[in-house]
Amino acid sequence: MDMTGQTFHDVLVSAWNSTTPFLNWALVIFIAFISWASALHALLNKRDPRAAFAWIGFCLLFPPLGPLLYFLFGINRVQTQGQRLGGALTLLLRSDSEAAEELSRQEPSFPSSAPEPYRAIIRLADRITNLRLLGGNRVEPLEHGEQAFPAMLDAINGARRRLYLSTYIMDSDTTGRAFIAALKDAVGRGVDVRVILDGVGEYYSFPRAGTLLKRARVPVARFLPPKLLPPSLFINLRNHCKILVADGKVGFTGGMNIGDRHLAADASNPARVEDLHFRVSGPVVTQMEQVFLAHWSFCTGTQIPVPVETNGETEGEALCRVIVDGPNDDMDILSIIFTGAVAAARHRVFIMTPYFLPSRDFIGALQTAALRGVDVRVILPSKNNLPYVKWASDNMLWQLLQQGVRIYYQPPPFVHSKIFLVDDLYAVVGSANLDPRSLRLNFELVLEIFDASLNRTLADKFLQALSKSRETSLAEMDGRPLLVQIRDSFCWLFSPYL
Repeated sequence: MDMTGQTFHDVLVSAWNSTTPFLNWALVIFIAFISWASALHALLNKRDPRAAFAWIGFCLLFPPLGPLLYFLFGINRVQTQGQRLGGALTLLLRSDSEAAEELSRQEPSFPSSAPEPYRAIIRLADRITNLRLLGGNRVEPLEHGEQAFPAMLDAINGARRRLYLSTYIMDSDTTGRAFIAALKDAVGRGVDVRVILDGVGEYYSFPRAGTLLKRARVPVARFLPPKLLPPSLFINLRNHCKILVADGKVGFTGGMNIGDRHLAADASNPARVEDLHFRVSGPVVTQMEQVFLAHWSFCTGTQIPVPVETNGETEGEALCRVIVDGPNDDMDILSIIFTGAVAAARHRVFIMTPYFLPSRDFIGALQTAALRGVDVRVILPSKNNLPYVKWASDNMLWQLLQQGVRIYYQPPPFVHSKIFLVDDLYAVVGSANLDPRSLRLNFELVLEIFDASLNRTLADKFLQALSKSRETSLAEMDGRPLLVQIRDSFCWLFSPYL
């Protein structure tokens, strides 16, 4: 009962009686139409039958709320809008159909001693990425901001011709301002400097880094910034890529944003983050440049040709390939590659990730690998900056634990590092997490690497983290208090959007 003594039913009856019968029945027909139209749209467009069935029922049983919520949350605008970027990316990264077919038939250079499973992984990526596996690269891991930021600033300060930087977050703190000052100096030296900031990520700090860069006369573009006119308020479709390329010779990528939070040694900062970044040299750096220029073209509408001079110098023994994924692709490229790599594993699969909400297919691949006798281990942070993601993840871990996958929790501070290792040669590093946001909703960049030395180095770091982590068990997951299980299960319901 409300303040006037009327029930909600009374209010509806009063509203109905206060309008003409024609308007009343027109409204009823309109609501029925949008309910059935929404249900039909879900039937024709949803790939998951469970999601289709749920939306159909919701639209038909709860008009007009069901159609309204379906319009807001059920329609896949991510892929539709992502096709715009796909067009720009295609111009720079993909050849015509005949060239792509020829690429898929070629066998890349590879050590003759390499076992067949690795060749299977290469053939898989060849057919769905349209980028070549390139030899002669060196990839060096950099721990936390203490190692990564000085190396990146040295590269910026040493650039003489062109300098490209793309990041999800650039804070306007001490570290961020050091990068802004270095970029400003590079512009003053006559270097062609271009910076891409994600339109949502730059709001993590004030004043915004984009504003400071513009004041410093550094060319900057924002990736899909939110706007009221015309309305553009996409929470998804974020550019999560981390790219820095100097003169086409040296590049940096990984999971690290730019800010004081990545200075892990600063124990006084409760928000500090441990992370890994990677310095890359060799021919694959050219592929990183291509991705940046495609994104720049999308953001600005100005197409910049790929520099004629490419980096063909041999820097090391790593075979590398850039893999880009986003909602502009019809296939879930990274999901397919991760799943295929696990299927090819013979000895071990080591995974470290901050966010772990794997797809059904990937869960099945990990289960199958463990049942085959492969040593499958996953390290997650015990302290997560997004607690609801950890709660949702906890709800599904029993499926892996039950089949022999071993799962560990690292102690604080929050660990944002991403490592994916298969056996003794294969690694994937970059910006992608193992969750729907990275694998389906965001634009991501990773490096596929075949290098025994790097694999050994990253495996050592993985085992060091393992030594200080706590292993969880099926009994522990089953023994969670009922209220905790309800909370975790509720968050898991929203896992496709976390």
